Amino acid sequence: MTVEVGQKAPDFSLKSNSGEEVSLADYKGKNVVLYFYPKDMTPGCTTEACDFRDSHESFSEQDTVILGVSPDPIERHKKFIEKHDLPFLLLADEDHEVAEKYGVWKLKKNFGKEYMGIERSTFIIDKEGNLVKEWRKVRVKDHVEEALNFIKEYLS
Repeated sequence: MTVEVGQKAPDFSLKSNSGEEVSLADYKGKNVVLYFYPKDMTPGCTTEACDFRDSHESFSEQDTVILGVSPDPIERHKKFIEKHDLPFLLLADEDHEVAEKYGVWKLKKNFGKEYMGIERSTFIIDKEGNLVKEWRKVRVKDHVEEALNFIKEYLS
């Protein structure tokens, strides 16, 4: 199954770094940036998380919540958040069930090896829970600014 722009975003419940179960439905009435990334503490993922951190206040001003999702366990998320002072929740999708719902669990190749993993992707979900924008195969540079500009233009 994969989600399409214009449809209801698939709901989910995942453990967050706060120790609580977090569901997409918890954020009805707010815009949500749901971003999937491969692994805590890696260069690209760190840059992306820090870019979201640095723009967190601007997203908040647009009534928008940021949720990061990776297959990493909660303890690793906690270290990542502490190390980089991240002000938003990271969700542990250890069995990649949510990544599969959003069509971002893919066969990847790195240095000639093939393996399954997260394809860096971002989804914008509006206040009614509809998927209004997606970016797949995200390149980190300028991506957060692009997502923020989309929200300012179409959802504020």
